[in-house]
Amino acid sequence: MPAFYPFLIAIAALGAMPRNARAQLYVTQGNIVSEFDAKTGAAINGNFITGLSIPFGLAVKGNTFFVANFGSGTIGEYDAKTGAAINPNFIAGLSFPFQIVLSGNTLFVPNSGTSTVGKYDATTGAPINTNFITGLSDPEGLALLGHTLFVSNADTDTVGEYDAKTGATINANLVTGLRDPQALALLGNTLFVANFGGFSVGEYDAKTGAVINANLVTGLDFPIGIAVKSAK
Repeated sequence: MPAFYPFLIAIAALGAMPRNARAQLYVTQGNIVSEFDAKTGAAINGNFITGLSIPFGLAVKGNTFFVANFGSGTIGEYDAKTGAAINPNFIAGLSFPFQIVLSGNTLFVPNSGTSTVGKYDATTGAPINTNFITGLSDPEGLALLGHTLFVSNADTDTVGEYDAKTGATINANLVTGLRDPQALALLGNTLFVANFGGFSVGEYDAKTGAVINANLVTGLDFPIGIAVKSAK
């Protein structure tokens, strides 16, 4: 079971917005989600969503905002425009959920306490397969590339590769030699890994797991959340 680090944050951007709409950046801090202007950094609403329980993972689907509550073992559902609660207990009974990812109408959730990844219906919250992937070791970060799901294992310092349709293992040790890997992010075929214990972000080939630059960014202060954006 991972320790609780009260200074951790996670970020998410609201995509698929109209061309003239204001782009938002959401940041978890403490037990709230704050909203900022993604271009200027100006605060829009410091208390966009409140009453959470150590929120880490964030995901957006249309006008619906999902928040993974590490402390309460839940995923809440909120209005992405107003922050109003739709269902704070949209998914319950989880075990220390961390980074979450969406694929169409499927929500993937890592349970770091039970070392599993579960699969849920993003419309109803109904479980599709609560033990979609098992035998992990403190899974915390997720990233999706096509039909491949990447999972960071904080206890074994690895990133594994799994079939996003079947849960079958492709390569449990795709990337090794990490330092308490947490959040993952993808840009094309490049996989970025936040090494909480290594105070760094590394860069790897998402197809082969080969190191591109293990010390792409160094001197960080316990990195936990990462996001990447193309230059276009």
